[in-house]
Order: sequence, then C-alpha cells, then structure tokens
Amino acid sequence: MRRAHDLERSVGIEYYVSETDGTGGRLRDRPADFRVKERERFATEASDADPGDYPWLVVRATLRGMDTNDFAREFANRVGISRERVTWAGTKDKDAVTTQLFSVRDLDPDEVPTLSKAEIEVVGRSGRGLQFGDLLGNEFEIVVRDASRPDGAGAVTTELEEFGGGTPAVPNYFGQQRFGSYRPVTHEVGLAVVRGDWEGAVMAYLGNPSEYEPEGSQEARRFVEETRDWEAALDRFPRRLRYERTMLHSLVETGGRAPEDFRTALETFPENVQRLFVNAAQSYAFNRMLSERLERGLPFHEPVAGDVACFADTDAPDAFVLPDVDREQRVSADRVDVVGRHCRRNRAFVTAPLVGTETELADGEQGEIEREVLAELDLVPEDFDLPGAFGSRGTRRAILLPFDPTIEHEPLTLSFTLPKGSYATVVLREFLKTGPLDL
Repeated sequence: MRRAHDLERSVGIEYYVSETDGTGGRLRDRPADFRVKERERFATEASDADPGDYPWLVVRATLRGMDTNDFAREFANRVGISRERVTWAGTKDKDAVTTQLFSVRDLDPDEVPTLSKAEIEVVGRSGRGLQFGDLLGNEFEIVVRDASRPDGAGAVTTELEEFGGGTPAVPNYFGQQRFGSYRPVTHEVGLAVVRGDWEGAVMAYLGNPSEYEPEGSQEARRFVEETRDWEAALDRFPRRLRYERTMLHSLVETGGRAPEDFRTALETFPENVQRLFVNAAQSYAFNRMLSERLERGLPFHEPVAGDVACFADTDAPDAFVLPDVDREQRVSADRVDVVGRHCRRNRAFVTAPLVGTETELADGEQGEIEREVLAELDLVPEDFDLPGAFGSRGTRRAILLPFDPTIEHEPLTLSFTLPKGSYATVVLREFLKTGPLDL
C-alpha cells in the first residue's frame, strides 16, 4: 500500500487506498474555490408566525472569508444581543464560501443586520434553536488549482470504487484539522489527560514546537520545555497564542508544580475545547485502528466475523445515509452474509470505536486490532471516567465513507456530498496525494 505523508502518519493515517499518482495541486487558493453548503433536518414556520410560539428567527447566511463563530459574534454585536442567542448546527472554516442556517432568539426580521462578508436571507421562525443534531451533512464544490495531472482523477475514482465494493469510498478517517493542521498536538494533550498526566497534557500544548510555525513561536515553546519558568515564558510567547498565554497566567498564579495546578491550567480552556482534547485522543485511536485494518487487508465495505455493525438512520434522506449508533449488531460467523447484504444496500455499516467508559470492543480480528491499539496507547475504556468536560462514554463510528463525485476539468473541480462528522479533506487527499498543508 502507498504510504501517507509524515504529518498524516503522526495522526494515525498511515496509508492511501489508491495507488494511482495524485493530480497534485492545492486547495483554498481563494475562498470561492472551496464551497460548502450545509444540509439540515430542521422545520420552520413562516417568518410572520407568532413569535410567542416561535421565538427563534431562522436565517440562511452565505459567508465569505468568515468562519461560523466570527459570524455569530459579529451578528450579535451588530444587533446588540448576547452571542448565546445565536445557534447553528455545524461549524465552518473561514477559508471558504459557506452556506448554513442560524437561529436567533427573540429577533424580528427587520432587525437582521447587513454584514460585509455575509449574505443573509430570512427563512422563517421556529419553536427552538438549531443544534448539532440537526445537521445532516454538507455539499462540497472544490476547485483544485495548478493540478499537474488532472486526468488522474478518473483513475483514482476507479480504484476507490473497488475499495468501496462498487461505490467510490475511502476510510472514514478523522482529518488533519481534527488534530491541528500545522501542529498536530490536540490528541497528545488528550492522551495525557486520559492517562491522568495533567502536567504532560499542559506541556504537550505549551511545548511541542513545529517546524511549520513561526520561529518565534518555536523558540518560546523550546524555552518553556527547558525551563518550566512560567513567568519568563509569558514574555516570549506571542500575544496571538492566547490559549497558551492564558495557561501560563494560571500557572504563574498557582505556582505550576502540583498536578492540580496543571489541571487548573487546562480548565482555563472553554469546555468545548476541553472536550476536543479527549475527542482528539479518541479520534487518533480510531485512525490507528483503521490503518491497522487496512494493513491486514480486511474489508471496509462489508463485515467479517467479530465486527460490530450499526444500522442506518431510517429518518435520514437517501443523500445523507447516516448510521444510527444506538442500533448495533455484533456480527457472529453465521450473520456475516446477512449483515454484509445490509451493508451493500447502505442499510448497515461496519464500525470501530471512539473509546469511552461504555465501549464494548469487537470480537474476532477487529477485536484484536482494537485491543492492540489501546494497549500500545496504554489505554482502557475505564480511563475515560474523568471529571467535568474531560469525561466520555464513547460511541462507535462507521469505518467507510462512501461518496459520489462529479469531476470537471479546466480547472479540476470535484463536487460531492458527505454526511455530518466526515471530512472533505479525507476524500481529497486520495485525489491530490499532496501533503496535508496543501489541503
């Protein structure tokens, strides 16, 4: 199998599944080259519906060079309301043109502001605000600039059809951005947290200089690794590294010696970021399991004895086939053919665990893979019984990511739809075969 880029291998992505040389090129040369349209499962009433019954105004916003959080903050500031009154289903990057729904509590249509980087359309009203569970997936239209071998996209697609059992598909890896594109360390922080090594978690974030970041940042990280002089480090860390500086201020105040001092420093992060660290550790273990399954030559599009499958969400539309992780099925030897037929019809999915306290590992060869990866990482499910936002019960995730690409040339453009929680860059890496920093 073709080996992955070194940065990808650092986050558990060891291989490509296609052998064909990539198209080359780069993404995000300009925001319009990366278009994302969110699809939600969310009902609305007319915009003139009674605000007493439907207090949430729903708008559709197309953002250019502005991420979801920035839009919500600027929208709230312009209207003069708390940011907490603005909710959405999925978070999008700023280096793109993105379209998604937002809901705003207690706002009239004529109060919607005009923003320079956003086109805003009133959709209607709702009795509740948008939340993550309302997201179905995303439609992508992505231009590849300066592709040296654009005709190779067809050959890659053919190989991915073979891998997916007749439908183009890739392993459902967590993409590089889950761990940090330039400095992939969030999983290292999370692994230290899960092991109860609070100091190690702090140093994984403060230290770990990367060759891909500015030299001043690298020097500051080397200094704090060598000295543990928190106060002096504050003079060296650039102000743009605000999370690092907040942690250092905490360590100065507490003394930065006892385990509880380091845990207090980590808890200066917002709760969603605290969860992100542990989620990244789970994602890293998941990626490692998929890479090992690839190396062993086990199928992704159908089960083997011992696998754990889950059935499809029957309420999701055909374009967004989603697993219902509450409907699991252990695949015994006498059930392999039956569950395999369900998988080929997109009615079931082979899964691997995002390990947590309630995780039950697979049996058979997949169970061997899961146990070996966890042993190498010195983890057991009980380790995720942690305080506050750091704890996790775990879940399971489909190991295969099918998609149906439309490919155009001059310039090379790929269009496809993916379910929520999946990464466009995981698809695109198979086509371009460049380093992750070009994705």
